[in-house]
Amino acid sequence: MYDLLDRLSIVEASAFVAAPLAAMTLAQLGAEVIRVDMIGGGLDYNRWPLSKETGRSLYWAGLNKGKKSVAVNLRDPRGRELVQTLATRPGDDAGILLTNFAGLPWLSQEVLEEKRADAISVAVKGSPDGSPAVDYTINCAVGYPHLTGPDTTPVNNVLPAWDVGCGLHAALAIVASVDRRKRTGKGGRAEVALSDVAMAMVGNMGQIGEVQRNGVDRGPIGNDLYGAFGRDFATSDGRRVMISAITVKQWKGLCRVAGIEQTVAGLESALGADFSDEGQRFEWRKVLFALIEKWCGDNSLDAVGAALTEAGVTWGPYQTVGQMLADDWRASEKNPLFQTVTHPEVGEVLTPGSPIDFRSLERLPVAPAPALGQHTDQVLAEALGLDSGAIGKLHDDGIVAGAV
Repeated sequence: MYDLLDRLSIVEASAFVAAPLAAMTLAQLGAEVIRVDMIGGGLDYNRWPLSKETGRSLYWAGLNKGKKSVAVNLRDPRGRELVQTLATRPGDDAGILLTNFAGLPWLSQEVLEEKRADAISVAVKGSPDGSPAVDYTINCAVGYPHLTGPDTTPVNNVLPAWDVGCGLHAALAIVASVDRRKRTGKGGRAEVALSDVAMAMVGNMGQIGEVQRNGVDRGPIGNDLYGAFGRDFATSDGRRVMISAITVKQWKGLCRVAGIEQTVAGLESALGADFSDEGQRFEWRKVLFALIEKWCGDNSLDAVGAALTEAGVTWGPYQTVGQMLADDWRASEKNPLFQTVTHPEVGEVLTPGSPIDFRSLERLPVAPAPALGQHTDQVLAEALGLDSGAIGKLHDDGIVAGAV
């Protein structure tokens, strides 16, 4: 957590991954994020995984750290009016809405601008035409599942990578929109579509050009690293290690510690190959893999790792989340990214703050996710200036609710 954006105040009306991640990214940089949810919880409030002890969502707790929670009856016009008022309240660093409910008329830019002419809204969408989509229905459409796995059966990626990329783009869109408003006095709406993020990245990685210019629609290669030397290998103690020798220095270091320098030189001569070239290492990878397979198979993971580290070769052990927590200091409090935090609804969890390390700034304590409705009264009083009587009537009328 940092306080770099501590003047910024954002209203979030969202669910699932991309938009909540965008808001949390800004909250971890110091912004005030007021998340509004339906009384009783929104679409993602009870999403798996759940805490065995409390039954509450570890997923929801993970994506809402550092936010304020307001519970509102969004079906009632008075509840919608409260959200609109929150999202358009005055101030140079307020009047900002983040949502993935892009199709709701009452959250449209036109409605917001009726209340504040320079209102800013950022909307996360599935496809640019507004049709619904989630990460998995986008991922299947961009070709990557056909590149994943050992055969021609498409394999999904369990990480919702396009949600992550979309969320970070949405956070950037907010910062850019606020900067523009300060310079020009103009607000406006920015939209970020999951499919645009995904298809842009396919283009950025050269794969659109590969099809159009080379006529190649690449197939799956398992765990092989495309265009370079890299793959997973089994060690003598039943573990697996990913080895990647991308540079000439790394390749020479790998050959040295594996004791295959002379054999590789002989192969180069026999095949007329030059393995100092990254592309040729990829083309002849099956021949070269056999040499590394034997070396790894004769040594333990610790021995292989120590040798690769000494040689400056990039590598990593395959490990479950449990193994990562048990064995990897990067997923522990030894890493300043993490602190053990007690979340109101799920208990004590090793919790990350912002993955950005501002070296000249001290990290602040990692804030937990709020309980649903925890800040309802505080926000109504401080942000909207409502007195206790007005807030009490909203409670009595079922328009808002506090934490249960």
